[in-house]
Amino acid sequence: MARRGPRWYFSFRSPYSWMAYRDLLDHYPDVAEGLEWLPFWEPDQPALDELERGNVRLPYVPMSKEKHLYILQDVRRLARARGLEMVWPVDPAPRWEVSHLAYLAAEELGAGRAFIAETYRARWERGEDISDPRTMARIGRDIGVDPFVLEHAHDDPGIREKGLQALNSLHRDGVFGVPFFIVGFDKYWGVDRLPGFIDSVRSKAAA
Repeated sequence: MARRGPRWYFSFRSPYSWMAYRDLLDHYPDVAEGLEWLPFWEPDQPALDELERGNVRLPYVPMSKEKHLYILQDVRRLARARGLEMVWPVDPAPRWEVSHLAYLAAEELGAGRAFIAETYRARWERGEDISDPRTMARIGRDIGVDPFVLEHAHDDPGIREKGLQALNSLHRDGVFGVPFFIVGFDKYWGVDRLPGFIDSVRSKAAA
């Protein structure tokens, strides 16, 4: 297997991942450009069934009420420190495969980064429901990608296969949460670990 370069796992669901995304682009655009960007999401039941047939287990820990309330407080504190305006989204019926598989479709069409930017804005700055395929269609129109493709990416067999490959990748890398950064054998979990990851990437590049 070819040696992989530095990479990070992101999720549209996670506010910490959104902040890491903003920190990457605002403060470390040179490093961001050279990273492999990989999605992390909780798959739907058909994808879970396929993964289990391949003996792949993804670690998910149910969130307690106490943890949820802490995250609400913590995220607002971190957003204020960064000067970010955020709207806490309401997810009436979360289907995380909708947005993350739409990302894979957009990436296939050369619009992955534009899709990430608009989806993060939709969820964390406008509080939109990114589990709604119609939101994906609107994002497609905004970034110049066929709205039908993004609206129906979660039902496209080819994109779903790419999704399984992405989920297998996070399993192989031992990813258990986001944001998650990897360079060489070193792993960094959490937005507060980003500066250490950046230092490691830059030092290895200079060696």
